[in-house]
This record gives sequence, C-alpha cells and structure tokens, in this order.
Amino acid sequence: MTGEPLLSLADIDALARHVLAALPHRFRRELDAVVVRVEEFPDAETAAALRLRSPFDLLGLYRGVALPDKSVSDPSPSIDMIFLYRRPILAYCDRVAEPLSRVVRHVLIHEIGHHFGFSDADMARIESVR
Repeated sequence: MTGEPLLSLADIDALARHVLAALPHRFRRELDAVVVRVEEFPDAETAAALRLRSPFDLLGLYRGVALPDKSVSDPSPSIDMIFLYRRPILAYCDRVAEPLSRVVRHVLIHEIGHHFGFSDADMARIESVR
C-alpha cells in the first residue's frame, strides 16, 4: 500500500483529527457537533440501504441533517456523524497508489461537504474546477 504501514482505526482517526484541525476556523466551528468515527466497514444496515455490491464500495458516509436543512423547531435533532471506513480506504489507497493521508483528507472533506449541504454532483463540479 503505497509504502505506508497498515494503520489501525486509531491511526486513521488521528489523520482525520489532523485534517479537521487544519481547516479554517469558520468551517471548524460548524463542525463542533459533528462526530467523526472510523470503523472497519459500513454496517450491514448501511450496506443494504445503499445497495452496496461490496463493503469496499464505500469509503466514507455523512449521516445527519445538512446545515441548510436544520430547523430550531425540529423536536428531535439527530447527531450528525461522519464515518470513515478503514479497510475500504486502505484498499483504495493500494489500488490507486495514493498516499493514505491524501485519501483520508479527500474522503473527510467530501463528507464535510455533505454536512454543509453539498450533493455528490455539487462536489464533483467543484473538484473538476481545480
């Protein structure tokens, strides 16, 4: 895997925390209530809901209510969570020969984009401008 050792859940979590800490303050303050979790794979319920062919098909997931859709009148606000999936991320790094830190950053920022209300299509357009 691109010359990097196999990393644990805690190692990937530390990489994600580093990415979060490097974000501009105006973004970080909007992420204070978002929980970031690193898991081996998506759970069975998530895999079924997204109709994944393989648990390796999903690198990350935002689960929550995007900021533009939040309402103070919502009687039961949910916990906003970003999941990073260790084994699919490591396999992806190996397949495309990308450094793990770059892939974790990309996946995390992609999921943060969902928290801010961007769709996958929105983010693909933004990324194509580079």
